[in-house]
Amino acid sequence: MHTVSMPNVLIRDLPPEVHAVLAQRAEHNGQSLQQYLTQELTRLARKRDNAELTAAISARGDRISLSAEEIMEAIRRGRSE
Repeated sequence: MHTVSMPNVLIRDLPPEVHAVLAQRAEHNGQSLQQYLTQELTRLARKRDNAELTAAISARGDRISLSAEEIMEAIRRGRSE
Protein backbone atom coordinates (compact mmCIF):
# COMPACT_ATOMS: atom_id res chain seq x y z
CA MET A 1 0.00 0.00 0.00
CA HIS A 2 1.39 3.38 -1.04
CA THR A 3 1.20 6.13 1.54
CA VAL A 4 0.85 9.75 0.51
CA SER A 5 3.45 12.08 1.93
CA MET A 6 1.89 14.98 3.78
CA PRO A 7 3.51 18.41 3.68
CA ASN A 8 5.53 19.44 6.72
CA VAL A 9 6.12 22.82 8.31
CA LEU A 10 9.22 23.71 10.30
CA ILE A 11 9.11 26.78 12.52
CA ARG A 12 12.48 28.11 13.55
CA ASP A 13 13.32 30.43 16.42
CA LEU A 14 10.03 29.97 18.25
CA PRO A 15 10.35 31.72 21.61
CA PRO A 16 10.42 29.18 24.45
CA GLU A 17 7.49 30.86 26.22
CA VAL A 18 5.34 30.52 23.08
CA HIS A 19 6.28 26.85 22.77
CA ALA A 20 5.42 26.32 26.44
CA VAL A 21 1.98 27.91 26.07
CA LEU A 22 1.19 25.86 22.97
CA ALA A 23 2.38 22.64 24.59
CA GLN A 24 0.27 23.39 27.66
CA ARG A 25 -2.83 24.02 25.52
CA ALA A 26 -2.23 20.78 23.63
CA GLU A 27 -1.91 18.85 26.87
CA HIS A 28 -5.05 20.50 28.25
CA ASN A 29 -6.92 19.29 25.14
CA GLY A 30 -5.50 15.78 25.42
CA GLN A 31 -3.54 16.20 22.21
CA SER A 32 0.05 16.02 21.13
CA LEU A 33 1.60 19.34 20.18
CA GLN A 34 1.53 18.24 16.54
CA GLN A 35 -2.18 17.39 16.70
CA TYR A 36 -2.97 20.68 18.40
CA LEU A 37 -1.00 22.76 15.91
CA THR A 38 -2.50 20.89 12.95
CA GLN A 39 -5.98 21.65 14.31
CA GLU A 40 -5.18 25.32 14.94
CA LEU A 41 -3.47 25.84 11.58
CA THR A 42 -6.41 24.18 9.80
CA ARG A 43 -8.83 26.49 11.64
CA LEU A 44 -6.69 29.50 10.72
CA ALA A 45 -6.50 28.49 7.06
CA ARG A 46 -10.29 28.16 6.83
CA LYS A 47 -10.81 31.75 7.98
CA ARG A 48 -10.68 34.49 5.38
CA ASP A 49 -7.93 37.01 5.83
CA ASN A 50 -8.61 40.75 5.44
CA ALA A 51 -7.69 40.81 1.74
CA GLU A 52 -9.97 37.85 0.97
CA LEU A 53 -12.81 39.34 2.98
CA THR A 54 -12.42 42.74 1.31
CA ALA A 55 -12.40 41.11 -2.14
CA ALA A 56 -15.53 39.09 -1.32
CA ILE A 57 -17.37 42.18 -0.11
CA SER A 58 -16.28 44.20 -3.14
CA ALA A 59 -17.40 41.40 -5.47
CA ARG A 60 -20.91 41.51 -4.02
CA GLY A 61 -21.35 44.94 -5.48
CA ASP A 62 -23.91 46.15 -2.96
CA ARG A 63 -23.01 49.41 -1.33
CA ILE A 64 -24.47 50.86 1.83
CA SER A 65 -23.94 54.56 2.39
CA LEU A 66 -23.97 55.67 6.00
CA SER A 67 -22.98 59.00 7.41
CA ALA A 68 -20.39 59.25 10.16
CA GLU A 69 -23.17 60.23 12.57
CA GLU A 70 -25.22 57.12 11.67
CA ILE A 71 -22.18 54.95 12.26
CA MET A 72 -21.45 56.60 15.61
CA GLU A 73 -25.09 56.21 16.68
CA ALA A 74 -25.02 52.52 15.80
CA ILE A 75 -21.86 52.10 17.88
CA ARG A 76 -23.45 53.91 20.84
CA ARG A 77 -26.56 51.72 20.60
CA GLY A 78 -24.44 48.58 20.43
CA ARG A 79 -22.42 49.57 23.46
CA SER A 80 -25.50 50.41 25.50
CA GLU A 81 -27.14 47.02 24.86
